[in-house]
Amino acid sequence: MGFARTSSAALKLLINVGYFPVHVNLDLFRYDVQTTYTEKVLSVAEELLVDCPDSDKHVRKDLSNLRVYAIDVDEADELDDALSATRLPDGRIKVWIHVADPTCFLQPRSILDREAMHRGTSIFLPTATFPMFPERLAMNAMSLQQGTDCRSVSVSVILHPDGSIAEYSIENSVIKPTYMLTYEGATELLYMNLEEEKDLRILQEAASIRAQWRRSQGSIDTAMIEPRIKVANPDDPEPNINLYVEDQTNPAMQLVSEMMILCGEAVAAFGSDNNIPLPYRGHPQSNTAVSAFAYLPEGPARSVANISVLRAAEMDFRKPVAHGVLGIPGYVQFTSPIRRYVDLLAHYQVKAFLRGESPPYSAGDLEGMTFIASMHVKVARKLHSNSLRYWLLEYLRRQPKGRKYRALLLKFIKDRMATLLLVDVGIQVTTVVAAGKVGDEASVVVEMVHPRDDILSVTEIAQDTEE
Repeated sequence: MGFARTSSAALKLLINVGYFPVHVNLDLFRYDVQTTYTEKVLSVAEELLVDCPDSDKHVRKDLSNLRVYAIDVDEADELDDALSATRLPDGRIKVWIHVADPTCFLQPRSILDREAMHRGTSIFLPTATFPMFPERLAMNAMSLQQGTDCRSVSVSVILHPDGSIAEYSIENSVIKPTYMLTYEGATELLYMNLEEEKDLRILQEAASIRAQWRRSQGSIDTAMIEPRIKVANPDDPEPNINLYVEDQTNPAMQLVSEMMILCGEAVAAFGSDNNIPLPYRGHPQSNTAVSAFAYLPEGPARSVANISVLRAAEMDFRKPVAHGVLGIPGYVQFTSPIRRYVDLLAHYQVKAFLRGESPPYSAGDLEGMTFIASMHVKVARKLHSNSLRYWLLEYLRRQPKGRKYRALLLKFIKDRMATLLLVDVGIQVTTVVAAGKVGDEASVVVEMVHPRDDILSVTEIAQDTEE
């Protein structure tokens, strides 16, 4: 047929004859990703949707009177968490982190639980989402819904004026989310400074003093500019590509991030105070002082330098370990039980304690199940990373030839060979730069881009050329 005997030629042939769409994601086959569920799993899920069991109904605290903000990306399918805040008569701030409560539907070691463990996480790709639980269960019954009474686990925290934790509690609850906001929408509300949204402003104040407190404890700034892509009609030869470039220093993103970290610290303290085996996460502080990179401008350049000297993360299943990167004494991921299995394990353990029961899993059990789930999480991350890069390259391929891109110099690899961040696209590239230092800006043009072969070549535009 005139094709070379290579895998790329075979793929081209299969696309030409219509067996594969032009933009087929071969990683789904390469990693044997389960994109569907067995009839048995779907049947169990449908039974739960009909019965809607709630083993904690008699002990749920009614928090439906609170103003509740759920803030996420605009196309989020699974809404795991939401926030509330108030100012106490003594001037201190009290916040609530409300987390969806899927364990009220589930039993440890059940069919759905084992299915979730062997998936490890929901998989988010530019072209599709493959939820950890069957879709109707994950995106409807388990998720938080605006204006509806929702079952949740609420972690409440009262802050000292310096941002440290004064008091905390965890309880089963019922909430009624008031707002479902995108990060952009929440940021606009913050800038508008409306009197009726004083609770949102209190949340921002809480996030600010928390960030200051964590910095005083040695936390490390790793905020970056990250791309996100959604592709409509991915099986079309020329599908619509929607690119979003997210600056993690965005006020609403920082607000949510700080509250998620606060929740993780409170859950770790709860586990420690009550001797509960949990998946405690830690991170030793780097041997390099944070101040070593203070000469770099705040933002991606400094974050890349900070990340480059981080030591390996740690886990313990019996007691908290210090998280030097976050600047907190202990941390448990708790806020995404619909999309992360290890978060679900933490919910099983905490909710058993709240019922006065022994935890369903020992520290050894947790370690084994976390290992299984983590293997699948690694595959999911690889899938996401590869697919995101492919579509970023496809986006660049479609841009007018000669378009200039603003780039930020992140680091030098050797001599004048440097890693740059294309600020308006969110992708990192490598090329030779004529001058400048880390943190400086440059302009580049794309010389060559081949998404299927993962080729991207850019060239710096000299200053006099731009002028």
